[in-house]
Amino acid sequence: MTLDRPTLDPVDLDPRALELPAENRELSPFTGWTREHWAAIADHLLLSLRPYFTATGSRVVLPGKASASGEGSDGFEGFARSLLLYAFRIAGENGADPLGFTSWYRRGLLAGTDPANPERWPTPREKDQAKVEAASVALALQLTRPWLWDTFSAGEKQQLVDWLAQSPEGWYPDNNWLWFRLTVETFLASVGGPYDVERITADLATIESYYRADGWYADGRLRAFDYYCGWAMHVYPLLWAASEGSAELGADALEPVFRGRLTEFLDDYVHLIGADGLPVFQGRSLIYRFATAAPLWMGAMTGATNLSPGAIRRAASGVLKAFVERGAISAEGLLTMGYFGEWPAMAQNYSGPGSPYWASKGMLGLLLPVEHPVWQSVEEPLPVEASDTRRLIRPAGWIVSGTASDGVVRLFNHGADHAAKDDAAGDSPIYARYGYSNATVPPLIGATIDDPVDNSAGALDEQGRSTHRTGFDRGLIGDDGVAAYASSVTHSHWVDSSGDTGPDHGSGRSGVVTDGPTLQTASVVRGAWEVRAVRVSDADGRASSPVPLRISGWPLSGDEPRESSEHGADGSAARAESHGLMAELVPLTPGATPSVHVEDGASPIGARVAVPWLVFEAAQPGETVIAASYLGRGPAGATPTARTFTAGTMTEFEVTWPDGTRTAVALP
Repeated sequence: MTLDRPTLDPVDLDPRALELPAENRELSPFTGWTREHWAAIADHLLLSLRPYFTATGSRVVLPGKASASGEGSDGFEGFARSLLLYAFRIAGENGADPLGFTSWYRRGLLAGTDPANPERWPTPREKDQAKVEAASVALALQLTRPWLWDTFSAGEKQQLVDWLAQSPEGWYPDNNWLWFRLTVETFLASVGGPYDVERITADLATIESYYRADGWYADGRLRAFDYYCGWAMHVYPLLWAASEGSAELGADALEPVFRGRLTEFLDDYVHLIGADGLPVFQGRSLIYRFATAAPLWMGAMTGATNLSPGAIRRAASGVLKAFVERGAISAEGLLTMGYFGEWPAMAQNYSGPGSPYWASKGMLGLLLPVEHPVWQSVEEPLPVEASDTRRLIRPAGWIVSGTASDGVVRLFNHGADHAAKDDAAGDSPIYARYGYSNATVPPLIGATIDDPVDNSAGALDEQGRSTHRTGFDRGLIGDDGVAAYASSVTHSHWVDSSGDTGPDHGSGRSGVVTDGPTLQTASVVRGAWEVRAVRVSDADGRASSPVPLRISGWPLSGDEPRESSEHGADGSAARAESHGLMAELVPLTPGATPSVHVEDGASPIGARVAVPWLVFEAAQPGETVIAASYLGRGPAGATPTARTFTAGTMTEFEVTWPDGTRTAVALP
């Protein structure tokens, strides 16, 4: 059946090339972008969707592979997520709507909830994914009451309520989805619809159990630390607390708590953005791209931040500009499925063609009028632009290190794997690596699923496949004033996941597990260097003979990354270089063979990926091997050195930096 696009709108424009205003380098010395740029991009995205609305206006059907929920759900997803963008745009303009967006979305809301419409939305009883999109519908109706909800007749309002009332029912996953139910139920309470106070109270208590410390939530009960902490666990609470009807549900007591936590979170969060505007690549759902700006805007909206208005806008505009300039928006004006441009393999299987429009959350700042200080203050530098930075994010077991000379931000991980302690799944490339950065992307598909390729440390089997670390024990994390350090214990294991046909939700794959040796690991971090020690434990009987160990470094993507390795009595190293970015891996203990591993088609940002490797062919039980890993723009310079020694019953390793300062850390 051919579906004609609606013609009710008085301003029925075809998609057009993105036209941006002139840059304003006085107000925005770092990005040149102002609120006018944000508004132009929002309008361009919304206008470009018009040819993809179905005949009744209820769905936005975009080209691309269907998600696991099916095409009907995907069409609803495209509508609901762009509806959220519309809501921010119109509410921020106090209802002014010269391009006629309101009539399109008003018509679609009624068509989607009409049980007699063949193009109606799947209900939350029919598709769990509809529970997610229902929250966007409820939130948009909440934010645009004068221009949407208040214009509906009594019968139309009841139709919307009847559809939304199905959303709180039934099963919800134990994670950020609970905020979707709270958002819908609180909106229903505010318009006289059905709601359950006991269920709301229970959901709030469950979400509270996800809170760890220092402003950080896990996304559920697992060690799932990622951008959901920002665009879900900090954005929804304060939107909920400001909504009609929330005060009667306990928001007055919770709002100060939410504000304090967001303030702490943003102190850390702004350090995860590189000078190029790209956030550190880590975690699932990264096709949402500039949704990473959402918690920054929430800080500006609520004042729950220590960041200045100019620093917030510099960070948020930097993120948006970085993705727009790297192909996030296609020539047709659509958000592509990928990270820079189109790369569908990057999506988890819950993501359909409309899924990238949750980038709309990053447009939250458009709720703020042009006269707000966040739009009128002069941009101020990011932390990594002002000076070298080093920061501990203790709840996640992360060290963050940024260098002002090249604007690169690195994250070193001894606490997150999207799993629970003692799990024996494979390593997720987006969660379980030892390192992530704003400048690199790990290989995401292919051999790396069963054989971790980058930023890993594992034993090798006879086929040369590395063990995994998921389920590790966390160790120490700290900073001695010279360098930061963190440690963990890996109960290493090989995983054959060839029989795992389950959905990809970001976790590592399951399969046939074979135990490997226990590995005690630690990272010492200063500037662009990580010194990583790996000790083969001799205490638990899992290693009774020498084992080959492989330590890998940073993945560099490009069309033709250059790679080299050196061998010799005077030293050896493995190096890769791409577009001025260099990754180097230097052994600090003897016995290593350096090489550079190259893969094709495994990265969303380049045709090839090159990763420095070191293989220690025969690490003895009780032996510690050490390597120095560098990531930066330009030559690495002097390499740190290291040694191991015994202190009582503990094995420690000591790093000596090129300036003569030292850091010692015990292996756990």
